[in-house]
Amino acid sequence: MTFWRAAGLNYIQYSAIAARAVRQALKEPMKSEAAKREGSAIRIIKWKDGKAIKE
Repeated sequence: MTFWRAAGLNYIQYSAIAARAVRQALKEPMKSEAAKREGSAIRIIKWKDGKAIKE
């Protein structure tokens, strides 16, 4: 069993924590560049019979 799973995290949570730690450890000017890419967005699409459902 992987350590992040043993800690009760899923992979997405683990990778977000690791990415945040790396961004905080960077020195300038790389830190400010990484801060610009910090935000993320996901899009959830429901599917039925092999086609996306518009809501």
